[in-house]
Amino acid sequence: MTLPAFIITIDTEGDNLWQNHREIKTENARFLPRFQSLCEKYGFKPVWLTNYEMAIDPDYIEFAKDVIARGQGEVGMHLHAWNSPPDHDLTGDDWRWQPYLIEYPDEILREKVVYMTTLLEETFGTKMVSHRAGRWAFDSRYAKLLVELGYKVDCSVTPRVNWRNAKGAPTGNGGTDYQHFPTRAYFMDLDNISQPGHSELLEVPMSIQYKHSALMNSFKQSYDRIRGKYRSPSVNWLRPSGGNAAQMISVAEKTLAEGNDYVEFMLHSSEFMPGGSPTFKDEADIERLYQDLEELFSWLAGRTKGMTLAEYYDAKKAG
Repeated sequence: MTLPAFIITIDTEGDNLWQNHREIKTENARFLPRFQSLCEKYGFKPVWLTNYEMAIDPDYIEFAKDVIARGQGEVGMHLHAWNSPPDHDLTGDDWRWQPYLIEYPDEILREKVVYMTTLLEETFGTKMVSHRAGRWAFDSRYAKLLVELGYKVDCSVTPRVNWRNAKGAPTGNGGTDYQHFPTRAYFMDLDNISQPGHSELLEVPMSIQYKHSALMNSFKQSYDRIRGKYRSPSVNWLRPSGGNAAQMISVAEKTLAEGNDYVEFMLHSSEFMPGGSPTFKDEADIERLYQDLEELFSWLAGRTKGMTLAEYYDAKKAG
């Protein structure tokens, strides 16, 4: 690659899922063309990682088919286990607890992944090759199933982040601990997903940097242990949070300075809609979001080349 890749990943899902409501709406589908247009202005190609409720929304289907037809983006798979068919009540109230897919029995995990893959491929008329796990929870069983179904790229790993304190099923062990996973893309060892191996599944970890120095992180964790608490070190993501353009540029700059051949951005589709998330509550928040995006994209435009996950995979395979 002559320039590092800029990979835009959007978790494409229902409105304001942070509220944990039992009726999921998909009004955010109508707000996605503006972001798509911004990406195209800079020559970037977003990856729309799509879950169940969006995959059956007529507005989103029309939008995504157009993106695919024009070669201006990619549709991948994203799966929230608690509301993705077939139904299987793991906890007695899955809508409340939102269990991780990796907490379900093997056969249910398989059925849900196969169902979503088939739905997306039949709806959009294209092979699914890219994936992100719902709630960032991933394991070897899941990775092996993706390979079996012909997926080429996963982007579920969040290096430097431990999700163990984020509960799914109340009797479970929480999410995946990614603190010591690689920060660069690697072909995954399917028996030990934290290690490079010889499989065909390329892992593309999120671009995440520590907020503080190693010395400060060590001090803060020692202090937490004295108080009987444990938290993973504070981090900054390549992800908008409102007025954080400079912070995102810093994350991208540090990631590239470390020798990475890509930077990876993420956001939820509902965050493009006023009131679709806790972060962007009204139209003024959305306008500030787009100001941040313009600043970030402008900075990246001369330093990176926009790629989908599938395009990045092909570039890695080509050497």
